[in-house]
Amino acid sequence: MSGTPQRLSRSHHGAVPLPETPARAGILHLGLGSFHRAHQAVYTAAAIAADGGDWGIVGVASRSRTVVDAMRAQDLLSSVATISPEGMSLSIPGVHTDAFVAADEPQRVVESIADPGIRIVTLTVTENGYSSSPATGHLDTADPTIVSDLRGGHPRSTIGQLARGVQRRAAASGAPLTILSCDNLAANGARTKALVRDFLEALPASEGAEALAFLESSVSFPSSMVDRIVPSTTPALRSEVSSLLGAWDEIPVPAEPFTMWAIEDDFAAGRPAWEAGGAVFSTEVGRYEDMKVRLLNGTHSLIAYLGALQNAETIPDAVGRPAIERAARAVLAHEYTPSIQVPTGVDIAEYERQLFLRWGNTALGHKTSQVGTDGSVKLRQRIPEPALRLLDRGEMPHMIALTVAAYLSCIAPRPGFDPGPFAAAMKDAARERLIPLAGSARTGADLAAASITDLRLFGADLADRPAFIERVGELVDTIERDGVSAAITESVTAAETDIRSRASEVPA
Repeated sequence: MSGTPQRLSRSHHGAVPLPETPARAGILHLGLGSFHRAHQAVYTAAAIAADGGDWGIVGVASRSRTVVDAMRAQDLLSSVATISPEGMSLSIPGVHTDAFVAADEPQRVVESIADPGIRIVTLTVTENGYSSSPATGHLDTADPTIVSDLRGGHPRSTIGQLARGVQRRAAASGAPLTILSCDNLAANGARTKALVRDFLEALPASEGAEALAFLESSVSFPSSMVDRIVPSTTPALRSEVSSLLGAWDEIPVPAEPFTMWAIEDDFAAGRPAWEAGGAVFSTEVGRYEDMKVRLLNGTHSLIAYLGALQNAETIPDAVGRPAIERAARAVLAHEYTPSIQVPTGVDIAEYERQLFLRWGNTALGHKTSQVGTDGSVKLRQRIPEPALRLLDRGEMPHMIALTVAAYLSCIAPRPGFDPGPFAAAMKDAARERLIPLAGSARTGADLAAASITDLRLFGADLADRPAFIERVGELVDTIERDGVSAAITESVTAAETDIRSRASEVPA
């Protein structure tokens, strides 16, 4: 395309169909990132197209102005590029009615939650955004941001914003409200409600009593499970999308073809017809959560850390290596799949087959450094329960131990070990605490014990499992001494040997 294309707008959007702007907003979304625009926005566009309703979305970014400024310059539009080896297709959901930055207008977040026209607040703020204590699971009332929010003024934390919004709504209209977490937290609805309740209970009784009563009577917190792989946007994608559009989109979102959304149908003030976009309303959301968080996310993490240690830049490159594919299949078969109850109607063999097709999507180019980022928070949601299930039976979760060893080797390498550039590019809030521990650790066992027991990086239960910690340490040593391929072989062989041994002990 010659010359500079015009900016994407309602007047310039090429041949891509564009719905009318919703007349009014009924949804406030906290976390205006790529995933929301490739997932909830797409489902909401399908719902409005099928069933109408005042379900426009006001998008709220936490701190960065990048997406908000681009959307405002583009009539609140952005495109979704669905990418597969067969090619790329474009869509423009066009469901946002406004966008702003919470850090710039914190009072507006509270006012929007209190607005009776807003009937649903959705969240994609990542696991890090809930201000919960890793040790207790309750609100971290020692967190400086939470301390400040409890004192008053405009809240800066997500939980503080929700609680203060509920407080103001209770005192004003008293209109019912639904708060819908779309983050990878087990029982994310109940967890979010508990954290909001913790905040309100930490206020003086005279300040929090009305809001607490309103929370119980008029605010619902359905759980949900969301699934779609959404990599980072690159300059090359911007150029390709804009060429196809015939208009410049500063913030296109790349996404895989697969998408899933399972939701509890518990909405206090109505909801869009999200089923028109393929959402499943189910009483088994917990099963969907476990299936996704363990089988997809848990295995995804293993692939990312092993891949980075083998200098693989992307997930398709990593899982395309026979040793890493073998490790991924082993952790699925032996440790994650046996730990879940499969949702009714789901063909688990087909689901697992689809996982390897998704991870192998070379056109998408999902980076190992992106998937491996924030492992200290992500792994805490993914590994403890399946690991403890085996440990309680006297069995060793070798592949989960390898996941932790590979994570530690990427994020906190001991002196003299270089995990490579893709491990170095991973971001993790725990890195600053882990690096000194790695520096003083004489062995992998020392590093594992300091991380898992002393820091309680993956919760209190795994912190008290010395056999598991010892196994993680052994694998850290193997990675450093003999390389990640040797650690994979050792782990898979041990897992398969244990399974054969247990099978031989079963009476005929």
